[in-house]
Amino acid sequence: MLNGEDVEMTQEPQADPGASELENEALIACLTEIERFVTSSSRGGPPRLFALVRTVDLVKAEPALAGQLAIGSPDSLSSIEQDDFHPGDDLAQALAATTWGDAVDGSAICVERIFLPDDCADEIPDDPDKAAAYVAAHPQRQEVRVVAGALRDGSHYGVARLVDHPDDLIGSIDLVPALESAVLGTLR
Repeated sequence: MLNGEDVEMTQEPQADPGASELENEALIACLTEIERFVTSSSRGGPPRLFALVRTVDLVKAEPALAGQLAIGSPDSLSSIEQDDFHPGDDLAQALAATTWGDAVDGSAICVERIFLPDDCADEIPDDPDKAAAYVAAHPQRQEVRVVAGALRDGSHYGVARLVDHPDDLIGSIDLVPALESAVLGTLR
């Protein structure tokens, strides 16, 4: 349970037949970099949205950035945080209303949530406000930071870190399917 929403988290990577191996590697590397970047800020912040662009294209468009960016492979991605993203209370609706220009190759979202083990699901109240208060006060609650991303070719991936296990970063295709799908929807 993630704030009253069903979320399936898996640790086993699954094949995505529509994406090339290099594109998946570039996406995974970029999401991991975003997760490390947001780790330096305080916990409990609002969702953060990022445009993903090919690093070589970004350097062509902004040559002054060449010294600040590691290009690596031609498929390397750079993230650009969208400071004007303020989703309010409905993240799904805010993502559904988000679109990108052709220069953007992908997008990513970082969210922090509290969840309970599955065996606590029946105890959560139906009322959203009561459910949020219940989950926040529960002794078995876990805090997690999730970064989900997608590319225009349909490839998607998620990484997550539990507060109680700061050295462990898990990742998978369909780690948080609804969030990955919502991010992918911003690219259509």
